[in-house]
Amino acid sequence: MIDLTLQTVLILIAAAFAAGFVDSIAGGGGLITIPALLLAGFSPVAALGTNKLQGMFGSGSATIHYAANGQVDLRRQLPSALLALVGGAVGALLATVVPGDFLRALLPLLLIAIALYFALKPNMDDVDRAERLSPFLFGLIIPPLVGFYDGVFGPGAGSFYMLAFVTLAGYGVLKATAHTKLLNFASNIGGFIVFAAVGVIDWKIGLMMGVAQFIGARVGASLAIRIGAKLIKPLLVVVCLALAVKLLADPANPLRQLIGV
Repeated sequence: MIDLTLQTVLILIAAAFAAGFVDSIAGGGGLITIPALLLAGFSPVAALGTNKLQGMFGSGSATIHYAANGQVDLRRQLPSALLALVGGAVGALLATVVPGDFLRALLPLLLIAIALYFALKPNMDDVDRAERLSPFLFGLIIPPLVGFYDGVFGPGAGSFYMLAFVTLAGYGVLKATAHTKLLNFASNIGGFIVFAAVGVIDWKIGLMMGVAQFIGARVGASLAIRIGAKLIKPLLVVVCLALAVKLLADPANPLRQLIGV
């Protein structure tokens, strides 16, 4: 593990608080913490592993707060959470096998599409709509699938959960956000177990950032519950577009090479 100056540690803690706040409302906290860890000198794999540790605190904090306010029934959603956990673990194990270049090329386009969907779709509020997929099929398909993606690659997993809950389960925006954080928490645990097993996590930094994540997520979840879709919807659109821009700005992104940029 690397030695960090006090100033760098404080910056990482501040980044974790901001990430917890944003992630508890709209997802995309890794957009803040992973670049911060890389800039602090962590290797890519150590940044991913440490990010999973501190990210669990944020998604766990948000889940607890949403559940305490009646937005998600933890006992009822336990099977889905377990499948998301398994998906996250399997994804992390197979990260070197899955074609990462394809994911990096496709993800910005998917995120832009999700942002446009939430920005342009009318009547996007906290009222539940008709479900297009039964709860059993939704729980059997979506949590392990998105959890697997979260373990393999990660960025945008919360946006995919949100899209699925709104379009397939018929949830209102606030209810979808609450359930997204539960499944995010579960798939984070799955990925964390694998990264911990291979010894790439900086526990000291991860735990300090985790405390800041916990507090930031609590503040963000409280605001989301109080304001609802009026806060969640625009922030989700901004986060999706920001993540897409960040991925497209990466010179190593295969999509840039494909179009000759």
